Amino acid sequence: MTLPGGISLRHLDRMTDCTGLVQHAIYSVPRRESGYTIDDNARALRLCIRLWSYERDERMLNRLIAYLSLLEFSKRPGGGFHNLMNYQRQWLDTDSSGDCQGQAMRALADVVSSGLPDDLRHLALELMQRALPTLAELRSLRAQAYVVIAFGRLRSMDHEVVPRVEAIARSAARHLMECFERSRRPSWVWFESRMTYANAVLPHALFVAERCWPDQGFGSVAAASFSFLEAQTTSAGLFEPVGSNGWYSHGETKARYDQQPVEAVTMADAALAGYELLGEEVYLTSLRRAHAWFRGGNSEGLIVGIEREGACYDGLMAGGVNRNQGAESTLAFLWTSIILAEGAMAKRQRCFVQPGHGAPDHPEGDDTGPPALSLAIAPEEPTRG
Repeated sequence: MTLPGGISLRHLDRMTDCTGLVQHAIYSVPRRESGYTIDDNARALRLCIRLWSYERDERMLNRLIAYLSLLEFSKRPGGGFHNLMNYQRQWLDTDSSGDCQGQAMRALADVVSSGLPDDLRHLALELMQRALPTLAELRSLRAQAYVVIAFGRLRSMDHEVVPRVEAIARSAARHLMECFERSRRPSWVWFESRMTYANAVLPHALFVAERCWPDQGFGSVAAASFSFLEAQTTSAGLFEPVGSNGWYSHGETKARYDQQPVEAVTMADAALAGYELLGEEVYLTSLRRAHAWFRGGNSEGLIVGIEREGACYDGLMAGGVNRNQGAESTLAFLWTSIILAEGAMAKRQRCFVQPGHGAPDHPEGDDTGPPALSLAIAPEEPTRG
């Protein structure tokens, strides 16, 4: 299937079976022994929700229901979600307290704040309420950042769960600020002593926090940390993210390889959030640079995203690419294509906003709100036949 704007879901459909999205691929063939992760399926759920908002057809609805169904199946008895499941549908992880909890929360917030049928939104609310104790205990900075971003989607809703999510998200945003103050040095304007993966989600969360809770300093830290990240990941006008083979510790040399697609998508997403908050062209330039990384605008001059298939190579190495086309990479490419289009849309909309009235919100901060839900969440998990 090819959607408007040239976005193809051919490879996503190839990687998805009756259970969900398979984690890895051998070249373009799903590697079933790798099983499934909630990280990937949550990202796929969000992608299909966004695409369904543009093209409301039954095939897209069925895709997102499949991913939501796996998310529901991943519930842990004590709250929160499992992350890794093998092909035999057995959960392999014993402690899923990390990023997958934040990714799941972000996907559920997208369901709740969408125009999807009420039964899907009710289910998402139930899952969200059930996960709140786990979210409050998160220690991963990136997981906390995802919770802040998720709340940006929920803040306009009138529902009993929203204040509880807000309390967790606000605490997470303050923790990000504390980490920034502890780690910051004159030559190191960052949240941690080492840059690793999905770095841009940290300033992204604070751009969202500034929208939610203005005048508390979130915006200035978001802008400063994003600017520092951009400086460290731009070389000769090209996006050159921190490589996974060594990362980038303060006072040391940045690893150039392997460059991962997730860095490009998180950079593009944060740049769009920055543009819609501040309206500065530099953010759109950063967004375009991150998107160009997939199309050969990288240190090796190689194509990473395969447009006709909607697939993406798993990484950029010195002198070549990792030719496997797994779920995370494919979703990164598809999402960045959507973000690029939404950046162009945001710029056009900003041109029509009168001075003093502010800019239109990014979907994460949409104040129009979803259709009202007529029923409250049950206080306990419902029994399903």
